[in-house]
Amino acid sequence: MKTKRILLVDDDPLGVELALAALEEAGLADQVAVAQDGVGAMEYLDRVVAQSGGMTLPVVMLLDLKMPRMDGFQVLERVRESAALRMMPVVMLSSSREETDKHRSYDLGANAYVAKPVDFDEFKATVRRIGQFWTEVNQPPPGSGALN
Repeated sequence: MKTKRILLVDDDPLGVELALAALEEAGLADQVAVAQDGVGAMEYLDRVVAQSGGMTLPVVMLLDLKMPRMDGFQVLERVRESAALRMMPVVMLSSSREETDKHRSYDLGANAYVAKPVDFDEFKATVRRIGQFWTEVNQPPPGSGALN
C-alpha cells in the first residue's frame, strides 16, 4: 500500500493546527506536509517531482487563497501548468465566500472549493470529511503518482 500524503498550504497557524488535529484523529494520512505560503508549497512539490518523478505526489493539496509571497491562485496556476503536477487534486480551503474567488478557483482548475467554517469543531469536521473523500473514496487518475 502506498503512503497517503496530504499537502496543507495555509499561513494561519491555528488553522494548520486544527487541520492537522482533524487529519490525525481520523487517521487519514500517513504524512501531512505543511507549507506556510505558496512559495513553500511549490518548493515542496518541486522537491517531490525531482526526487520521485512525481510518483509520490500528495493525494490532495488543501490550499488557502490569501497568503503572503504567493497566493493560492498563483499556486493553482503553476500546478495546472506543470505536466508533472497537473493531475494532483487541489481543494481550495479558504475563509473567502466571495463568488469571484470561487469562480476564479474553478476556472483555474480547482477540484473543489470549501469555505472554512468559523466554528472550530465544524472546521475540524470539514477537514476530516475532505480528507476522507480524497484519501479513502476518490480514485486518483491513472499514472498520477497519487495512488492509495
